[in-house]
This record gives sequence, C-alpha cells and structure tokens, in this order.
Amino acid sequence: MRISEEKINKIKENILAVLYSKSPQPIFTVDIADEIARDEEFVKKLLTEMETKKLVIPVRKNNQGTDYIKRTKWRLATHIFEAYNKIYKQNVEYDDKNNTFVL
Repeated sequence: MRISEEKINKIKENILAVLYSKSPQPIFTVDIADEIARDEEFVKKLLTEMETKKLVIPVRKNNQGTDYIKRTKWRLATHIFEAYNKIYKQNVEYDDKNNTFVL
C-alpha cells in the first residue's frame, strides 16, 4: 500500500510536534514511533529524510560520550525549535483551508 505525499508530510509534522513537546530532551526512534503509532522503521526513514533537510538532529552519543551502537536519539534543529516556539508562544492559529498561520 502506498501512502500519499500529503499524509507523509502530516506524519512528519506529527514527529516534529512530538520532538517539540519533549524538547530539549532527545528521544529514541522507538519512543517517537510509539507516540505517533507508526512502525519504527518507517519513522526512522522519515527522520533520516528530515535530517537531510536539517529539520532534526541525530544524537548518537549518551551523556557519558559513549556511542549508541544500535539506537539513535533525535532532537529538533535549533531553528525549527525557535520557529515552533514563536508559533506556540504567540497563540498563532493555523488556517487549514489556506495553509497559513493566522495571528
């Protein structure tokens, strides 16, 4: 079954919203997948695509500086976090019909 580009973009938006809600803590891929009720491999593929667009940043080391061998944590890129902060702190509403933000 094929998922439309529009639905994939909505899933990516959900991923960004989850990362924003947990920010500044990085989150494992599996936790993001659980939060949005999607397959872990599918979420990992989307996160990798989002990384190439500089929307998210992978965290590959733990607090002690040791590399994660099989897992990756993710966090929002700084400029994306600031954009989300602006939107949510100003109580901006999203107009679905026009795909714009309304102050």
